[in-house]
Amino acid sequence: MKINLIGESPHFLAVLEKASHLAQINRPVLILGERGTGKELIAQRIHYLSQRWEHPMISLNCAALAEGVIDSELFGHEAGAFTGSKGRHQGRFERAEHGSLFLDELAAAPLNVQEKLLRVIEYGEYERVGGSKTLKTDVRLICATNGDLLSMAGRHEFRADLLDRLAFDIIHLPPLRERTEDILLLAEHYAIRMCHEIERPYFAGFSQPARDQLLDYHWPGNIRELKNVVERAVYQHRSVDDPIDDLVLDPFQCQWQQPPSDDYASDETDVHPAQNNPASQDTPHASDIVFPLNFRSWVDTQERHVIMQALTQAKYNQKNAAQLLGLSYHQLRGLIRKYQLITKNE
Repeated sequence: MKINLIGESPHFLAVLEKASHLAQINRPVLILGERGTGKELIAQRIHYLSQRWEHPMISLNCAALAEGVIDSELFGHEAGAFTGSKGRHQGRFERAEHGSLFLDELAAAPLNVQEKLLRVIEYGEYERVGGSKTLKTDVRLICATNGDLLSMAGRHEFRADLLDRLAFDIIHLPPLRERTEDILLLAEHYAIRMCHEIERPYFAGFSQPARDQLLDYHWPGNIRELKNVVERAVYQHRSVDDPIDDLVLDPFQCQWQQPPSDDYASDETDVHPAQNNPASQDTPHASDIVFPLNFRSWVDTQERHVIMQALTQAKYNQKNAAQLLGLSYHQLRGLIRKYQLITKNE
């Protein structure tokens, strides 16, 4: 099985080394990290580097199932255990026998399920739902979550004794913002893969402003968000030969929706607004307008004028100009294309 673990940052390489070392020890593993950091990929690495690699690795997302269902999915149920159960159901533990069971979003597991997991870890046994026969199991448990299990245990929302058993050793996955050396590496990987998917002959790369944008962004959704941003940029890019210059970081934001002005205003400055807002400089007042006029043409002229003022004040750094205008970078890029403005950087 091919596992795409890409990176060369010291934090990431340390995680790979630790996962490889833990793979050889037959103990439960707990993987902690923000959403989108690749917890399941690390779990797969642990399984396939272990002595259990020839046996199944079964996964279950604890947050994806209702409380009454997850119990049956993990441990199975006997015929007639509940309404509608016509036959015996094989649970994930049975299916993962001699292999590994990966439980994602462990923080969402109900307390009664946590109690049964504790019994499996301590004694290697469980019972099917609706059954009385004790079953033995040989399964390695690999768990992951982005929740704060310590705080949850303090609030009695997560069993402290289960946490103790899982904490033989813990793998902490670094967020993407702490792996700056890997951002462009991952971006190019996903871009090339997307080009293959949509049958483009090659990937022309990212422009320097786009590379800066990739490196400056906080990436709250981590690798999963980066993958979406890059794949979206590749399929929207029309020119095969030109590098990608535009990245839509927030697909929910519309270009015609402006953020509230008070998000960008500051009450702690004595600087006159005209010094920070190019839109307030040399803009005609209502008393200077001569009617009749072509309103749309007049608005376009003023908008073009303000954009050029912002670019000039920002010394043609488009990212800084966007901040002066209270716009996102891709919004400014859209306006530059709309008015066919040629800046000194192009």
